[in-house]
Amino acid sequence: MTSEVVIDVKPKEISIALMEDKNLVEYQNESRAASFSVGNIYIAKVKKLMPGLNACFVDVGFERDAFLHYLDLGNQFDSYAKYLKQVQSDRKKLFPISKATHLPDLKKDGSIATTLTVGQEVMVQIVKEPISTKGPRLTGELSFAGRYLVLMPFYDRVSVSSKIKSGEERARLKQLIQSIRPKNFGVIVRTVAEGKRVAELDSELKVLLKRWEDAITKVQKTQQRPQLIFEETGRAVALLRDLFNPSYENIYVNDSNVCQEVRHYVELIAPDKAGIVKHYTGNVPIFDNFNITKQLKSSFGKTVNYKHGAYLIIEHTEALHVVDVNSGIRNRNANDQEENALQVNLGAADEIARQLRLRDMGGIIVIDFIDMNLAEDRQMLYERMCKNMQKDRARHNILPLSKFGLMQITRQRVRPAMDVTVDELCPTCFGKGKIRSSILFTDQLESKIDHLVNKIGVKTFYLHVHPYVAAYINQGFMSLKRKWQFKYGFGVHIIPSQKLAFLQYEFYDAKKQFIDMKEEIEIK
Repeated sequence: MTSEVVIDVKPKEISIALMEDKNLVEYQNESRAASFSVGNIYIAKVKKLMPGLNACFVDVGFERDAFLHYLDLGNQFDSYAKYLKQVQSDRKKLFPISKATHLPDLKKDGSIATTLTVGQEVMVQIVKEPISTKGPRLTGELSFAGRYLVLMPFYDRVSVSSKIKSGEERARLKQLIQSIRPKNFGVIVRTVAEGKRVAELDSELKVLLKRWEDAITKVQKTQQRPQLIFEETGRAVALLRDLFNPSYENIYVNDSNVCQEVRHYVELIAPDKAGIVKHYTGNVPIFDNFNITKQLKSSFGKTVNYKHGAYLIIEHTEALHVVDVNSGIRNRNANDQEENALQVNLGAADEIARQLRLRDMGGIIVIDFIDMNLAEDRQMLYERMCKNMQKDRARHNILPLSKFGLMQITRQRVRPAMDVTVDELCPTCFGKGKIRSSILFTDQLESKIDHLVNKIGVKTFYLHVHPYVAAYINQGFMSLKRKWQFKYGFGVHIIPSQKLAFLQYEFYDAKKQFIDMKEEIEIK
């Protein structure tokens, strides 16, 4: 299996697609201005205590206060609280954590009301982003995640991933980390650290330690509250940190700055793989070039088609996600109805496992498969789903089919489910229901080009249009494109773009920056 990552960087958002054998399996889209991300650490104030819930609300600067439960304060909360006072008592010299007092663990049966007070400052980390009407979920147990290690202040012990099965390797890693870890810090050794040398682990440990030092220095120097003291790495790098594996063949990025950022990170964690990071400079939009746009259009939405005319209906609710499996127009053999149901269900299991990763659906998922009479067929379907879900990084639990033919899955929910709108707003009538004659569309484009060249002075530009429109403009020896080039200069470039609707267009300058030439058309 070959894996590739394609990163589409735009002025306002960044989109990341993971491809396995050219099939889209994971997709992330995030605003570049987004201020909340899992892993961000804040110094903030307790706003309201909720003794009935044994929890409190903390103001971290979001429109809804964040939720912090007593059990999420962490065993070492008292140590953090004392150290925080010591740090803030001297604004000039930082109190070293190596000299901090390690207090007894927080009691499991304690009360939020006796532990915290309104207005008290706490260091907290986001573990779940705001979802629907809920604010962020917080923890007081801070962690700094790297490729091989997770650094945890005041944790004071070394843990090794349970996925490393070799007892000898577990002992080696534990002894190695014990010898290099700084005082008053704990370390979790991640699965990918298996077989790594001490120099690689020590190098990453120093990087993580520097992040902690920078964060606590911000607490000491600044008085603004709430204050972001540690920001999780960029979306592209954060995804790569969790996903990266040696099987990656290519990482394509269409922005030079983000490309350098990604290349620098890959050089740190896998120097021999730095060459796979490539700057995409083609004129065709990067997602169109790798056939991602078409897969996005066909994979999101309420109805998803898969093998032999069968399809899924996917509904999202506040409480759970529901998937209905339909055989559609698949050829049905009345003599072998059980076999037909099995094949449709097995194909659905493959597509649903992909959809869960692609949409990042979390919480409770209920799947209504086509009824099957044979117990061995139901067991085969259950095993197929379990095998497909092995590639999923999110924690999940799958139950066998119930007597009603329903399969229940719980999947870790950290972010809101990804929802890509595949419906397109009419770009020419703006919802009015009337448009100019399509035969006049090219005249409209020429007037835009004339304005751009002769009034604004942009001589070189790229006009993105629907592929059908691009084919019409380019057809023939003396095509419309050639006529425009003779009239307005050879800086006129026509680019087909699959993401655009039929009569939609976009202009970009020589530096690939968007030029806003849109306007509502007057309907006479």
